[in-house]
Amino acid sequence: MKEARYDGYRLTYGGLDYLALHTYASQRAVYSVGNQIGVGKESDILVVADEAGIQRILKIHRLGRISFRTVKANRDYLRKRQGGSWMYLSRLAAEREYAFMRALKEEGFLVPEPLSQSRHTILMSLVDAFPLRQIANVPDPALLYAELIALILRLAKHGLIHGDFNEFNILIKEEPLQKSSDSNTEQNQNSKGKEAEKHSDPKTTPENEEEKEEIKITPVLIDFPQMVSMDHANAEMYFDRDVACVKRFFERRFHFVSTQPGPFFKDAKKTVGKDGARRLDAAVSASGFSKKALKDLEAAIREQQEARGPQGGQDDSSVDDDEDEEDVEENDDDDNSDNDHSGNEENGINNDQDTDHKPCKIGASRSDVENVSISKLAIGDAT
Repeated sequence: MKEARYDGYRLTYGGLDYLALHTYASQRAVYSVGNQIGVGKESDILVVADEAGIQRILKIHRLGRISFRTVKANRDYLRKRQGGSWMYLSRLAAEREYAFMRALKEEGFLVPEPLSQSRHTILMSLVDAFPLRQIANVPDPALLYAELIALILRLAKHGLIHGDFNEFNILIKEEPLQKSSDSNTEQNQNSKGKEAEKHSDPKTTPENEEEKEEIKITPVLIDFPQMVSMDHANAEMYFDRDVACVKRFFERRFHFVSTQPGPFFKDAKKTVGKDGARRLDAAVSASGFSKKALKDLEAAIREQQEARGPQGGQDDSSVDDDEDEEDVEENDDDDNSDNDHSGNEENGINNDQDTDHKPCKIGASRSDVENVSISKLAIGDAT
């Protein structure tokens, strides 16, 4: 009987994706699955829609996708996890990110609206915006820089540090400036005269009108599983790194260098909880996220960041290599729920591939996605 074959099953990421989608379908939160608009080293981003055709974003955490590039260095850590799989850590990342998104949204931070969470996935509202890394020019770099630094300080006031505050995790939303009611009334009274003037002046074109229209730029923050408390042992390092990322990007992209030093962690630390600011770090910790789970997740996220490098850069083509290495590593792990990335091609890892899912009624087609700015969102290492 020693060589008797055991007939069982293994839970793969594809199976976990199905279970999560089944939950959303039962909740009537997701009716159709559209295209994959973002492929990261740690997550996949898909457009989905509900029964009313309202488009939403489904973020699927996939921790471990790039970890096996440094498998020798990580082998000791994998043994210390005592049976915790990458799917388990992906679920922790989704739960933690969802908790932070809810807390931030309640405090008025500009983040996507969290709608639901199941296993290793998060369902959120679709934001019509571009990632900062795709923005070539802004009307006033100094103003945008000041807003981002103020956002870092506002998070600190609520006891939080983003931990990955860079151009990949900041969306830029463009909105036309709202004119005052008086100016609107005057505009309505003189509309006929303006229309006559437009037709009489051949130099006035719709293109010129759009150029003259004033645009308000609003930053929207995404990607929160790596957020830490201001009381974290390495809080100062994370805070300084977030500030340095903003400074470095603005100097490189917009040739803007702030004349003011800082901000500094010691000054931000003094503002925590002041003026009645709610400690969101304590609120999330009180939501049932255990210390052991937090320790496991922080170790996994740190490992992911080390694997992808200081700038978060890694060729997308290397993902396939990492999956092959992972298949080899599966044989060495005692974990019964190892990752199986053999189905990644079916899930649409290639951005250029049309990812309409045949079993689902498509409510968010490629043409629909292209009608909004987020169709150009290449998440990369974000999310």
